[in-house]
Amino acid sequence: MQNKHFIYPPKLQAGDKVAVLSPSAGLPEIFPEVFDLGLQRLRENFGLVPVEYPSTRKMNTPPEERARDIIAAFADSEIKAVICSIGGDDQIKVLKYLEPEVLRAHPKPFLGYSDATNLHMYLWNLGIVSYYGGAIMTQFGRYHAMDEYTVESLRYALFQGGEVEIVPTPEWSDENYRWNEPEKLRLRVPMFTNPGWKWHNAGRVIEGPAWGGCLEIVDYHLRAHRYLQPLERYKDCVLFLETSEEMPSATYVYDVFMGLGERGLLQQFSALLIGRPKAWEFNQQRSAEQKDVYKREQEEAILKALQEYHPSVPVIFNMDFGHTDPQFMVPSGGHIRIDGIEKRVFVRY
Repeated sequence: MQNKHFIYPPKLQAGDKVAVLSPSAGLPEIFPEVFDLGLQRLRENFGLVPVEYPSTRKMNTPPEERARDIIAAFADSEIKAVICSIGGDDQIKVLKYLEPEVLRAHPKPFLGYSDATNLHMYLWNLGIVSYYGGAIMTQFGRYHAMDEYTVESLRYALFQGGEVEIVPTPEWSDENYRWNEPEKLRLRVPMFTNPGWKWHNAGRVIEGPAWGGCLEIVDYHLRAHRYLQPLERYKDCVLFLETSEEMPSATYVYDVFMGLGERGLLQQFSALLIGRPKAWEFNQQRSAEQKDVYKREQEEAILKALQEYHPSVPVIFNMDFGHTDPQFMVPSGGHIRIDGIEKRVFVRY
């Protein structure tokens, strides 16, 4: 399936202005050192000029006010991209206040992940490619330095475009330091050797536009059923999913896949990309062995659901996007080519 129904927004140039918004949580107000470091990297590493809006550094902003900032950023011809400061848990409340004709008339690259799944899905419905990843406080404001794996992907998404082969990162991490200890921003986070991706039902070449995001936010939309499209719109698309720092149980993951299957949505996709699950958080500091158990149980839950609803679908597990670090930007609505014969993946930025 060719990517005929989605448009790629124009690419950026050094010196361009970009909106930095908080469509979900306004954590820049609470952790300004982390946020300011991210803005500094945006300027110095990418040559871009961040523009803040009224709700960018403000916690507990009403959804309609956050929506006004999104609309203003897309409508402003001087703003060439929109980047989220961080995620959150209630961005779905913002969507009903948006003006789709404004976003459709002024397509521009949108970056963010986790709760930003909501806006990615909204833009997908409008036929606009966006980029899942690259929040200011996590990827740009990363401890010690930005990871080159992430930087390279960001450059393709923002500036270069074209088809790019995605390969596993050599090292990864799901551990970090507390943001209320800004002196630790100079330290490296613990990094672990990447065993690579895990292929299931490989053996053929598949291509199509990507759809998905954070599993828990997709679950919001299964419940609300307000922004999902008719099933045929997802036919032959590539589903990408990953779980958040909430570290949901394998039972929950299975239940969401069951809901996708009972709806008939899961069966529409020609392939699945599964991000490596985050398995460590401050309140659950798991050992390497405990992490392996958590990841294996999640994989088994997914395979159980697929065996019931879509047994022949190709799947790649342990991919480098979402809530672990570093990450490649997944082009939501963008074209993905999966060569299961050679075990290679290509995305079009």
